[in-house]
Amino acid sequence: MVSHKKLHKTGVLLINLGTPDSTATPDVRKYLREFLMDRRVIDIPFFKRWLLINLIIAPTRAPKSAKVYKNVWMKEGSPLLVYSQRAKELLAQSLGEEYEVELAMRYQSPSIESVVKKWERAGLAKLIIIPLFPQYASASTGSATEEALCVIRQWEVIPNLQVVENFCDHPLFIEAFAELGKKYMQQQTFDHVIFSYHGLPERQILKSSVDDYCKLGDCCSKYHQKNKYCYRAQCYETTRLLVEQLGLTKEQYTVCFQSRLGKTPWIKPYADEVIPELAKKGNKRILFFSPSFVADCLETIEEGGEEYKELFMHSGGEHWQLVESLNTSPKWIECLKELVKKSEQ
Repeated sequence: MVSHKKLHKTGVLLINLGTPDSTATPDVRKYLREFLMDRRVIDIPFFKRWLLINLIIAPTRAPKSAKVYKNVWMKEGSPLLVYSQRAKELLAQSLGEEYEVELAMRYQSPSIESVVKKWERAGLAKLIIIPLFPQYASASTGSATEEALCVIRQWEVIPNLQVVENFCDHPLFIEAFAELGKKYMQQQTFDHVIFSYHGLPERQILKSSVDDYCKLGDCCSKYHQKNKYCYRAQCYETTRLLVEQLGLTKEQYTVCFQSRLGKTPWIKPYADEVIPELAKKGNKRILFFSPSFVADCLETIEEGGEEYKELFMHSGGEHWQLVESLNTSPKWIECLKELVKKSEQ
């Protein structure tokens, strides 16, 4: 029997991308297959996608990725899962007993289905879904939201639902990242600051464009109703707000995009092309942000912290400083709490 008190609780579902269950090659291969077979991630016809993932990408990348995962794996497990879980616990403490906070991963464990199932007959007054992606993209926020709704739509009773589609310009999100950067800027001087975001194929940006507004050019110079759901525009808006907080001039920073896959055009400029060019121009000390991630993971620790550092040093750089992700930053937890409270209004 559901208690009267239970009927008044609000469920808060945090969703992050996902991670292999271990660093073993079979687990990494399983994760890659689930992740890359998502039609929103690789948006090509199913048969071509199946052949590409199962016959080429997963078999060849899994052993290499498994070795890289071993480099970032923490004692408690995957950093993405560990930090996301800690943030969930801190948010639950901050919100209090009138809320039930859960964490799910879009791919692998804990699955959205297994987590959300706990609430099917819980009599929630409201359910707030927060995909942990600051900037909206079909391949991240869209996919996580779709999966959650696919599970919930089977319930006999569907509660009041709210989805936080992005928080790219939320003041507390910006302040949290700025605080982390200022910590390093107070310790030493940097020649240049890089804001690197996860990349997307250009076709995915164009497909989501309102009235064909997006031209992949200076259309992202301002953030407004026409490009409200443009991932690229949101990345630039996050950057503008961070730059303002950090007191940088336009000559002191660069925006770029990382982690591209395949040979089709992705949004530019590419991080692995920008970094050596900056070094060759005499920038010896770099501060590197990854504001599309709220928890440290393979893309921040390994790609941003090691691969790009090596590339920079090889090109003539002298000092590379990765700004860690938000993880359990108090301002970040405060931001999550405010997102929940705003969704209840």
